[in-house]
Amino acid sequence: MKITVLAILLSVSLFACKPGKLETVYTPKAYANDDFNEFPKVKNQTLNIVTIEPETPEGKESYAITFKDTTVAVQDNPKPLANKFKEARFINTQKTAALVQVEDGTGLVSPFYVVSLTDGKVSVTSLDRASNGKNDKKYTKGIQEMSLSNIIVNNDFAIALVNGKIYPIKRQQEGERIQGDFLFNSSDKKTLVFVTNNSLYQVNYRTGETNNLALPAKVAQSENVANEIRQGYSWATNAKGTSFLKQNPDDNRIVDISEFKK
Repeated sequence: MKITVLAILLSVSLFACKPGKLETVYTPKAYANDDFNEFPKVKNQTLNIVTIEPETPEGKESYAITFKDTTVAVQDNPKPLANKFKEARFINTQKTAALVQVEDGTGLVSPFYVVSLTDGKVSVTSLDRASNGKNDKKYTKGIQEMSLSNIIVNNDFAIALVNGKIYPIKRQQEGERIQGDFLFNSSDKKTLVFVTNNSLYQVNYRTGETNNLALPAKVAQSENVANEIRQGYSWATNAKGTSFLKQNPDDNRIVDISEFKK
């Protein structure tokens, strides 16, 4: 009888300690200028990113987010329940907020969320902005690196990876995400430059200031448009101190390519 009791207790203990057996489901809320720079009030009150090894040799790693001994799952109806992610990275140094992208097999258009802690409680925020752009699939590219500490998500959000600050990027047309490719940013990292079919759409994601600069067809359709821009355009600062590209008046002007960041 004692052996049986001990065996049951051991089984229960092993089950309780097995990673991932405890799970809490969260319904995401919409992003509303949230602060994701929470400092833990209790030691080790942080999130964890757990690497999940692929089930087959040709498979890819995925990730889970845990808080203490509980796995975070996201239920964003009508989408399936998500408890593993294809992308996961912390967006502040104290590890109380993490950006995740759902592993749902739909590629770069899979949704992004921020899992965060506030006063020791987990919440999930959706980084999804409705869009009906004709070429959304082409320009929905997931995470793009702006610098070591700054990223762009789906042409819609700029994120600072040190303090968890998220900036919605002002769109050219409110109903659609920017229909262009991110080229580079200004040296102060505040102005982003996107090349569209016929222009350079420039936006300071901190202030919301924009500048749409028409491009000659030969530049817009060039196989190396970034190099064309570096050679024929340079940064100028307006009265508000915001940097925007302008076409060089003199084709022989010597351009300092260090002005262009990417």
